[in-house]
Amino acid sequence: MTTNPKKLAKQPEHPLDDLIRTDRIPHIWCPGCGIGTVFSSCLSAIKATQIPYNKFAMVSGIGCSARGAGYIKLDSFHTTHGRAIPFATGIKMANPELKVIVFSGDGDLFAIGGNHFIHAARRNMDLTVICVNNLTYGMTGGQVAATTPNMAKSTTTPLGNPDAPFNLPLLAYASGASYVARWTILQTRDLTTAINEAITRKGFSFIEVLSPCPINYGRRNKEKPIDTLKLYQDRTIIKHGANPAQADIDFEKGVVIGKFIDIDRSTCDDRYTELYRPCSDD
Repeated sequence: MTTNPKKLAKQPEHPLDDLIRTDRIPHIWCPGCGIGTVFSSCLSAIKATQIPYNKFAMVSGIGCSARGAGYIKLDSFHTTHGRAIPFATGIKMANPELKVIVFSGDGDLFAIGGNHFIHAARRNMDLTVICVNNLTYGMTGGQVAATTPNMAKSTTTPLGNPDAPFNLPLLAYASGASYVARWTILQTRDLTTAINEAITRKGFSFIEVLSPCPINYGRRNKEKPIDTLKLYQDRTIIKHGANPAQADIDFEKGVVIGKFIDIDRSTCDDRYTELYRPCSDD
């Protein structure tokens, strides 16, 4: 019996193996979910910066997207629901040299965590916040979220959501974020570039990523995974520098994506250092 030498050959390593906790695989994300695509873009962006991995930290709250912190082979922290940003703020202020990334979902960041988001943006904390927006509470059963479109169905709004959703880019800009962008999981190269830009610049950077939830959102709204991707392809308009007030999510009239805001202003750490860590004259 002869042995096929190809079967004995060592399998090539995945380009992102040095950033993935492979012992935690298989992951919890459902087939058709877009979180893995966003996570992959985030890892690719980290790698592309060529910044040493020990200069990074990733923080998340609770939810499907928040599991990303458990799968990355960096210093990472899976915190309590809605508290990812204050936890990340503490890390950044304790060690200003770190690049701190918050990777979480719309429910975690903009419902229970909404107050923390607006004040971190107001203070221009030097953080990169990546929000995977799947328009629902995915992990806990598909309840209505702060981003669920008007009249969309959920477990807690079976006849349709009566409320208007947040416009996340507008909320980020109005709160004081110095970098604001939105992409979908279809624009992986643009998304990777945006995350790279956000990491390597100073200030509060916010990137919203539209991502399908085929189970808890799609099934209830009669939207198949391929239908969601077609919406992303056919009903999005790339418009860099667009007014965030025009960035509400309405697939009937088209959803604006791109880089909306990229401005420089002093960060919380800059002001804190100037006030509390003055250089000695000695």
